[in-house]
Amino acid sequence: MTDGPSLDALLPLDMAHKAETIGVKKAAIDGLSMFALAVLAGAFIGMGALFATTTWAGGGLPFGVSRLLGGVVFSLGLILVVIAGAELFTGNNLIVMAWAAKQVSSKRLLRNWVIVYAGNFVGSIATAALVVLSGQYQLGGGVVGAKALAIAEAKCQLDFVPALFLGVLCNALVCLAVWLSFSARSATDKVLVIVPPIAAFVAAGFEHCVANMYFIPMGLFIKQFAPDVFWSAANTSPDAFPALTWAGLGRNLLPVTLGNILGGSVLVGVVYWFIYLRPRKKADV
Repeated sequence: MTDGPSLDALLPLDMAHKAETIGVKKAAIDGLSMFALAVLAGAFIGMGALFATTTWAGGGLPFGVSRLLGGVVFSLGLILVVIAGAELFTGNNLIVMAWAAKQVSSKRLLRNWVIVYAGNFVGSIATAALVVLSGQYQLGGGVVGAKALAIAEAKCQLDFVPALFLGVLCNALVCLAVWLSFSARSATDKVLVIVPPIAAFVAAGFEHCVANMYFIPMGLFIKQFAPDVFWSAANTSPDAFPALTWAGLGRNLLPVTLGNILGGSVLVGVVYWFIYLRPRKKADV
């Protein structure tokens, strides 16, 4: 009589080996499939961001409670990425574990990051365009669109150094969510371990480059294309958002992306490689 498959969560050492194997597989995906999967991931994160924006619209809840609720619903994005299958730049920072173990070359690592980053941008901005075309931002008498504009404006106002470190903190939590999902034996397990770290980073106001590929273009599209009836209903105007420009998008993405790489690759990927996967001398075993 043979034992059935275990339902126990994987232990960290096994998670590290699983992360290495997954990193090798991700780096080997053909370019076209990789890009398509990255477009999906951008769209998934955009849907999570849309969910959070709608949840925050209108106010009425204490600040911390509102931020927590928005963080919980935003986790939809990473849940879709992990369970439905997609390639997310921030999560793929964990490929450094396979790279540090010399299972993935530097060329393969950078190839994955570049293709996936580009695909995430396409998926995120396309989702923002579809949402604006749908008129969803006019719900609640324009409060949803007003909140989207306020979020985008605040992100474009961030200085380089705060944006960098908000990005570091963000992707440490995102990659910890992905890392925890490696322990899961079922889809339910994955959902349960993903939500808390993602809710934490959103509630704390940390910066995620792929989410910002949705948040800021969403605000830009509303600012440029919203009809007069929206501005009247929302009791605001495009002039109220001077920092919200395409240049502002670039000024945000540069430090946030660098911070995300440092937070995910170094604070999570390299640390867990060092603990579990680094070569050891016999005397160290």
